[in-house]
Amino acid sequence: MDIDKLFKVPKLPTGGNKRRMPDAPTPEMLKKMKFDQLSPNRSSSNAAHNVSSPARPTRNPRATTVEDEKEQDAGMDDRDFAPGGDADYFAEEDEDGRFFGGGLTTEQKEILNIFDSIGTEGVDDTEALSITGVRKLLLRFERASNKNQDQRSKYPDDPTKFIDSEADLDSVIKSLLPLAQVPRLAYPELIRSGQVATIVGLLSHENTDIALDIIELIHELTDEDVGNEGETDEEDGEGQEAVLKTLIDALVNHSILELLVDNMSRFNETEEADRQGIYHVLGIFENIVGSNPQMVEQLVSKTDLLSWLLNRVQSKAHDDNRGYAAEFLSILLQSSRSNRLELSRKDGIEGLLKVASQYRRRDPVDADETEFMENIFDSICSALGEPENKGLFLKSEGIDLLVLMMKEKMQSRSRAIKTLDHAMSGQAGTESCEVFVEALGLKHLFSVFMGRAPKKQKANSPPASEDTTHTLGIVSSLFSNLPSESSARIRLLAKFVENNYEKTDKLLDIRESAQTRLKAVDKEIDEEKQVLIAEEGIDNNDEIWYLRRLETGLYTLQTVDYILAWIIMEDDGIRAHIKQMMDRRSRTFKDIASTLRVYHENVSEDDVDSETSDSVHSQREILQHLITFLEDS
Repeated sequence: MDIDKLFKVPKLPTGGNKRRMPDAPTPEMLKKMKFDQLSPNRSSSNAAHNVSSPARPTRNPRATTVEDEKEQDAGMDDRDFAPGGDADYFAEEDEDGRFFGGGLTTEQKEILNIFDSIGTEGVDDTEALSITGVRKLLLRFERASNKNQDQRSKYPDDPTKFIDSEADLDSVIKSLLPLAQVPRLAYPELIRSGQVATIVGLLSHENTDIALDIIELIHELTDEDVGNEGETDEEDGEGQEAVLKTLIDALVNHSILELLVDNMSRFNETEEADRQGIYHVLGIFENIVGSNPQMVEQLVSKTDLLSWLLNRVQSKAHDDNRGYAAEFLSILLQSSRSNRLELSRKDGIEGLLKVASQYRRRDPVDADETEFMENIFDSICSALGEPENKGLFLKSEGIDLLVLMMKEKMQSRSRAIKTLDHAMSGQAGTESCEVFVEALGLKHLFSVFMGRAPKKQKANSPPASEDTTHTLGIVSSLFSNLPSESSARIRLLAKFVENNYEKTDKLLDIRESAQTRLKAVDKEIDEEKQVLIAEEGIDNNDEIWYLRRLETGLYTLQTVDYILAWIIMEDDGIRAHIKQMMDRRSRTFKDIASTLRVYHENVSEDDVDSETSDSVHSQREILQHLITFLEDS
């Protein structure tokens, strides 16, 4: 039986009968090569014929098929036939019919489908954020932890026996991360279930990957912004702060501080995962201190964190963790006397000076390293708040180093001036003042004072006003601490005489500017006082007003007038010049005395909290002596 006759299908053409396109076809030939529009009968005939060839979808009913010169493999799958092996080439199409496929091969799409199916397993997102979902997650976590612990204890030398349970534990730990989205719901349940102890205990897990998972989880749970996405209710915010503090207290009670510091020595920062783990550990410490600032002392007294931070900031290569270590070190020293004293016992002042010396002849390479440098200098300044540390700073040749930094005029110069201000203040800074003059610090100090900045001013350098404030502080300390009739004091006085009293005139200009700013803020304060009295009938904000005046110009005015009083009293030529200049501005010495009297009334132990009471009395006595002299002149 002839099958072709039965179905009326034309015989397949042989290769020799195929039409071939010439190398340069004419337009007439191209027209001749086109097929006529298929009739219904022709279409049905072709449909039967195409059973033996790859089926091609017809996107346009008017489209026709063209017989190629070389036929493709009849067994080729449609997906493999698509351009680039795109699995979705024929399945996906935009509304205009112009772009086809998703750009993925069949193998790539199968892999994504596997991941999608895995991601949908477990507790539903909506359920996970309910109390029922939270309990299910915690129960899964408890079971996974117990199973892994049990298998590890049974087969300690055969990892194949516990590797599956370890993978399950890793997955379950990651599934706890969404708990941070509902702290008010999840944290009390976490504490009630007793799983805080399990979480902290896993920090000692033999597998560092599990410990890293736990660290990431704790970092997420203790973030101060937990659950704040879209929150605007103040009461909700206070409630979340309360449950966060409760969770942190529970973590601390289970010795998390010690375990975290112990883990830091386990990690190898050449590995990305371990490096990220260190960053998260520092983040946890910052979260804990942010929730309870008193924890700064416990962190230093109960752990070896301070030593780790000192070693980390002294490493040669700069990276994010080194910068974070410097930032957290400055936080630990900022408000704790015991931490500052512990720093000196660990030779931390000398170590920080070595780090700072790197910026004597070079600037930080970027903004991150600039912040690192600033944190190092801030840590030194905090340490110098203790009189005991000023002697150690001097023995470590800190004064000499900072004078050299002033001379080099690099970006570190402003930070060096600020640090010198801290080192030379108070009675404990007397020896530092003498060393400063011997190291030729006066020359470089007054260069800054007169505004002789480097030719290329750095974009991120502190404002000139900040340098001026610290320069005035240094000069004030020099007059307070240098012995009378000493060669160092004579050299200091001579600076205000040289070049036709230019530095004395500079003092008077700064004074005038500070007075102008202070007059404006005094007017604002008077207006606010009147409104307050009219509304409440009383004004108890004297301390607030005084602090505001200090920030706006009173502090600068007090420091300038303190210096002016000294040079007026100690040099007749300077006194005559100042009197002449003040007469031109309708001012007298009594104006200076009036400023110092306000200064005298507000000197208290709070202003010099780290100095002895004798230092407070000495400062008051000096001020009273200067006031008396000015009023009698």
